[in-house]
Amino acid sequence: MSVLPPFLDAHVHLALIDPAPLLANGISRVLDLGGHWGPPGLPRRKKTGQHAPASTSAPSLPTTVFAGQFLAAPGGYPAQTVWVPTGSVREVATRGDAQAAVDEQVAGGASVVKVTLNSVAGPVLASDVLNAIVARARALGVPVVAHAEGAGQAERAFEVGVDMLAHTPFTERLDDAVIAAMAGRLTWISTLDIHGHGDHTPSFELASDNLARFHRAGGQVLYGTDLGNGALPVGLNRREIDALLNAGLSPDAVLAALTSEAGLDWSHADPDRVTVIEGERPSNPADFAAWLCTARAAITPQHTSLRANR
Repeated sequence: MSVLPPFLDAHVHLALIDPAPLLANGISRVLDLGGHWGPPGLPRRKKTGQHAPASTSAPSLPTTVFAGQFLAAPGGYPAQTVWVPTGSVREVATRGDAQAAVDEQVAGGASVVKVTLNSVAGPVLASDVLNAIVARARALGVPVVAHAEGAGQAERAFEVGVDMLAHTPFTERLDDAVIAAMAGRLTWISTLDIHGHGDHTPSFELASDNLARFHRAGGQVLYGTDLGNGALPVGLNRREIDALLNAGLSPDAVLAALTSEAGLDWSHADPDRVTVIEGERPSNPADFAAWLCTARAAITPQHTSLRANR
């Protein structure tokens, strides 16, 4: 048996799925980026101190941290989509509104602030408003994650100082110099499989190429699936893992993408929760993904003394 730290899916939409199977299928922690205040079965979180977001947990569900609402330009993505739950979008029009919007998310227990910059689907936040959001979040010690889609939006997010991209950039091939600069301080959440669910679509190829170069440049990659967006497995996604391996991540790098704490506050996580995989890690890298996808979350009192079997 192999015992590893808790696995994280860093991009889920709990409002759009039944999260009950996640633990049995290998996911112990989730970052909810869906504009939802809490998964079914969990109470809304309470603040534990000044600007001190806390994770929530329940025995039958993954430990969860949240982004709160999507902060978007008036009429911007995803306000006009059919799938977004009512109340999930906070439209932000001015600098003053930006500060209030960030304060609302943090007061509600958000561990990150999410902005949407999707020029393909509608208007995007004005530069002064976007700067005000990032500045206020930074003052409160809360990272900002951006959905960046459309020409120039990923670079724009980077230049204004966001901390994470919710998706590997997929609408254009980024220059090597831009990739290298981003690798110095930006985290990317992978979400490769959403671009084709196993098919190599143009957006999948673009994202995979960008991710391969970002990883080679030393950038931090988090495993994330955009769970709730289409036909994705509720648990570890073999196609996402294969895509990461094919983009040049080693098995150890994939494990690092799964077990990172992502700079978030997991202080309320169950300290005894670990990942268990039957059998020893295979020596042949070709067998790694299949072995990894047999993982399940488990509880062990020896958690603090266990180390990853790598």
